[in-house]
Amino acid sequence: MQEQIRANDYVIPTAGQAPGYVQANLVILPADWAHDFLRFCQINPKPCPLLAVSEPGQPLLSDLGVETAVDVRTDAPAYYIYRDGQLAREQLDIRDLWQDDFVAFAIGCSFSFEEALVMAGLPVRHLNQGCNVPMFISNIPTREAGPFGGPHVVTMRPFSPRNAIHAIEISSRYPKVHGAPIHIGDPKHIGIKDLQKPDFGDAVNINDSEIPVFWACGVTPQMAMLAAKPPICITHKPGCMLVTEITNQTLSLS
Repeated sequence: MQEQIRANDYVIPTAGQAPGYVQANLVILPADWAHDFLRFCQINPKPCPLLAVSEPGQPLLSDLGVETAVDVRTDAPAYYIYRDGQLAREQLDIRDLWQDDFVAFAIGCSFSFEEALVMAGLPVRHLNQGCNVPMFISNIPTREAGPFGGPHVVTMRPFSPRNAIHAIEISSRYPKVHGAPIHIGDPKHIGIKDLQKPDFGDAVNINDSEIPVFWACGVTPQMAMLAAKPPICITHKPGCMLVTEITNQTLSLS
């Protein structure tokens, strides 16, 4: 799959793809913005669990590769390019935009613990429906670092009460990919009015007997970036993650 992405032959969301391997959120910033963003991630580890940080101007992340290093310029299916906090355009790779002062941040993604949920026999609704996970902007604030701040973005997966307990137990073993949920139950308590109108991703079916379970999401640092308005920032397109060569099992605490 990684070869397909690098050749721009795979340009759709990566949920349920590259089974067994870690997928990551991506944020790329100029070096003079990187220190505050690093601190933002460090004090907000639930939505921003850092997997790797590059040296300035270095597009390769050797910590996320096995045979070859992950190249942040090509190894996500699609990228968003922001200028002064506004989405400027979407590209399939960013080799033509790379700068000598860019610093890349790879941040854990819930797709990793989703594999563990599926292996435990839990139904993950967006995977079963063949769509992207629903993501919502909540009213839960992050801790600020310099110009970076804003609300938590959360992902939602509906489960029966019994399965929700099991999902919490499983995801808590994966703190580097958001860990345990940050809210369970009534979405209005975290500022979400309508579960059928996600801010990102796709709406999914929710049965009457199910409860929504919300995890911190790696789109949160993208929202923080929008508030900070750096002159340029590059991220993955939501749902189109940076695909790595390390396995999900290496992130489990047990």
